[in-house]
Amino acid sequence: MTDVRERPPSSPLLQVMWGNAFLLSVLYLLVGTVVELLRQRSRSPTVDRLSMALDSLPARALELVHALGPLRVAYFDGRISELGVRVLFGVVTVAVIFLLALVVGAIMAVLRWAVLRAAGNKSGPPQG
Repeated sequence: MTDVRERPPSSPLLQVMWGNAFLLSVLYLLVGTVVELLRQRSRSPTVDRLSMALDSLPARALELVHALGPLRVAYFDGRISELGVRVLFGVVTVAVIFLLALVVGAIMAVLRWAVLRAAGNKSGPPQG
């Protein structure tokens, strides 16, 4: 006898939201990896600027939660390597992307609910 469990229906909006967040995260990490490899192989000002542009999002997020200062101190004291900083920046960026996807998804869900509710009330007042 098989155990058949019904899964609750998943929201198409939720699936799109997670799919987009995952795709953006993968793209960011791939671009970041390519830029880092280019930066290590050739010291071009363009590649350095691109690297700094990619680092600005996680740096600002860490600064917002007051973690950039301690990270900077740990890096200059030698307690964390450049690779460690890069990995941390990658993790923070992926977290920010997923957080933004959740916020946008929640806003879209509320808007969808409001539109559906307004459409349901358009039938007019009861006749009587």
